Amino acid sequence: MTEGHDELFELGSSYDEMLQRGLDLAGESKDFFIDGRIAHLRSRLAEAAPDIESILDFGCGVGDATSRLADAFEATEVVGVDVAAGAIEEAQRRTAAAATSFSLLDELPDVARFDLCYVNGAYHHIPPAQRLEVTRRLLRLLRPGGRLALFENNPWSIPARLVMRRIPFDRDAQMLRPATARQLLCDAGFDGAGRADYLFFFPAALRRLQSLEPRVRAVPLGAQYLVVGTRPRT
Repeated sequence: MTEGHDELFELGSSYDEMLQRGLDLAGESKDFFIDGRIAHLRSRLAEAAPDIESILDFGCGVGDATSRLADAFEATEVVGVDVAAGAIEEAQRRTAAAATSFSLLDELPDVARFDLCYVNGAYHHIPPAQRLEVTRRLLRLLRPGGRLALFENNPWSIPARLVMRRIPFDRDAQMLRPATARQLLCDAGFDGAGRADYLFFFPAALRRLQSLEPRVRAVPLGAQYLVVGTRPRT
């Protein structure tokens, strides 16, 4: 992240206000998108869900998704990590669920202990030259057979670009294409990253059409996409 981004992320208590400046364009709250991502991820990983006991929420921000992940997967441990101390302090203040904890990324031991790594909107803040190194570390943090679920904003979506321009900490971010994300996971050593699912096609003004979204997951026009990779068992 640039120095400007770091300073903005340190303002943990102001995170919601900055984020909502962009989401107002879609007419939805952050909870709508968090719940939509997690519900789709549960569906995508339905067969693996009983084996997911430990989850890493990488780039957790103020921890909005962390406790929801614990509930959705009935996980016994969900660890949220971020590079911004201000965000982690705010996450600790907001979330008191027994299964959740938060720490700075540098304090996280480099040990294979997680069954699932959830990442949303973090990679567009990572300089491209550092993305492969970060992805390799996430591979090491997963147990054999563990999954990396990478959600990113879709650069092919004009609404996604417009929303990001209105959010101070996203305004200068470097978006990555779905094909780039899939190749990144493959280069880092993950298996199975050959498919991207697209989410959030219709704004609140077209809410009646949102029920159609499961039928158009392969159409590359949703505001976000999901790529899933698996750490090989051998």
